[in-house]
Amino acid sequence: MSKIDHFVSERQTLIFAELQSKGRVLAQDLAQAFDVSEDTIRRDLRDMAARGLCERVYGGALISGGKTVPLSHRVTDMQDRKDALGQAAAACIAPKMTIFLDAGSTNLAVARHLPKGAGLTVITNTPVIAAELSGRADLELIVVGGRIDPAVGAAIDTMAISQLEDMRPDLCILGVCGMTADGGLSADIYQDATFKRLACKASARTLAALTTEKLGMGAAFHVAALTPDLTLVLESDADEAFVRDLRRQNLDIHLAGRDARASSHPHSPKDQPA
Repeated sequence: MSKIDHFVSERQTLIFAELQSKGRVLAQDLAQAFDVSEDTIRRDLRDMAARGLCERVYGGALISGGKTVPLSHRVTDMQDRKDALGQAAAACIAPKMTIFLDAGSTNLAVARHLPKGAGLTVITNTPVIAAELSGRADLELIVVGGRIDPAVGAAIDTMAISQLEDMRPDLCILGVCGMTADGGLSADIYQDATFKRLACKASARTLAALTTEKLGMGAAFHVAALTPDLTLVLESDADEAFVRDLRRQNLDIHLAGRDARASSHPHSPKDQPA
């Protein structure tokens, strides 16, 4: 083995360790960490994917099999980016809304940015989100209970489903694992996807805030199609051609940190269909 081959193998071993720890990696971050070009990292990821060590996605890679990383680990990953998404998503919420906050580390950021004094009712099946909001006297908090799935970090069992069936939120803020232009929103875990579909069905509208590496990546189980009652909040570096394709489907799209329309509260409860 040549010296160059040795360096490549060593770098890929470290990349794989990062994948096992976090479940996903970004080419841009790896290029900076190893002081190499993004093209070099993309070659590494292509080689690793060919050996079954990872799955290539837009902007990086996931651990092979689309494994869901436990929520307790995801909450510390890409915090600045998720905070920007959370702020933009929260700006879409109108006063007096009843919202369902689904499981997800980005949705935890949404919870932290919910508008003050807006008279919101917040429903969640996620203990970490409930804990974040439990001290807020300016909103009503309702917790959906049941067995907590350790990977999802939320209650998604039959008890949680039975409680959800009696609720009719104005807006479901959905946590998803991937999205494609033709397949819509998706999740890695079957029972989680089932719960998410019911949450969308119960709600008048759905909003999903997604980090860029989830775009163009389909997870194993379908959650929701891309329909006009869906609002998407994406990062400002989202691929422009991909975003144009989404806009052609008449979706309500906001770019975090760039789109001023995100502060207009486009969907107040009185505008919701019966």
